[in-house]
Amino acid sequence: MATNTRAVPVAGDTALDLQWGPIIAGAVAASALAFVLHAFAAAIGLSVSSTAPTWRDTSFALVLLSGLYILLVALASYALGAYLAARLRAPVAGVPADIEFRDGMRGLIVWALATLLTGLIALAAIQATPQLVAPASARASSSVAGESIIAYDLDRLFRSDRRPQGVEGDMSYTRSEAARILLTASSHRGLEADDRAYLVRLVSIMTGLAPQDAERRVADVVARAKEDISRARRSAVILAFMIGAAALIGAVAAWYASCAAGRMRDGREELHPLWDWSRPVSRL
Repeated sequence: MATNTRAVPVAGDTALDLQWGPIIAGAVAASALAFVLHAFAAAIGLSVSSTAPTWRDTSFALVLLSGLYILLVALASYALGAYLAARLRAPVAGVPADIEFRDGMRGLIVWALATLLTGLIALAAIQATPQLVAPASARASSSVAGESIIAYDLDRLFRSDRRPQGVEGDMSYTRSEAARILLTASSHRGLEADDRAYLVRLVSIMTGLAPQDAERRVADVVARAKEDISRARRSAVILAFMIGAAALIGAVAAWYASCAAGRMRDGREELHPLWDWSRPVSRL
């Protein structure tokens, strides 16, 4: 025999009656799901950035696949969080159109809180990763924020089979100084003439190369570093755009999921068996 599953309203809704418990629970659930899905993507190597130090093997297919994955993660996580927040809320009495609007606004609040939580988790992970990967000596000697982008170019710049004696102690500062000079190659004015001449003399001293050979090496490394910085910048722009677009689409998904869950909660729409978690499991 069929039973009536329509929810009984318990109170009238007010502008400030947000019931923060379900909203916070939904935001935490959305952030947790997003973190798990992004961790899974990192485990299988799905990323916009290349693992190579020169950023040269980031393909268009990888960028497209990463963007689609970020979009799917946003849809799944935000929709889940908004759905849980609406279903956990107590039913209220009022005009259906007004109740649905308020449910949608709660979905947007869940979206905002989940975005902030996900951003904080991502920021903490970014700050912790270099400290876990790099040894203490490497962390102490690094003084340039963008040196990792051109690290391989710096290796090529100071590569030498017969390094002169007495230069090993100055290598750490020299490498950081050269990195600061190379990072200016991607600026609007480019590498200054005096900086290029100084870099040639520095390479000649540190590697023992003749001035002509040092100049050719500097020219080659400057061109490579400029291309690497440009590729890293384009990848960062694409990644930021995809994250922003996915977040905006996630806001739409949160609104829709929250409104749909509110209709199911109040009995204005039949609950799909897939979402009827309170239904007892029947034996076949």
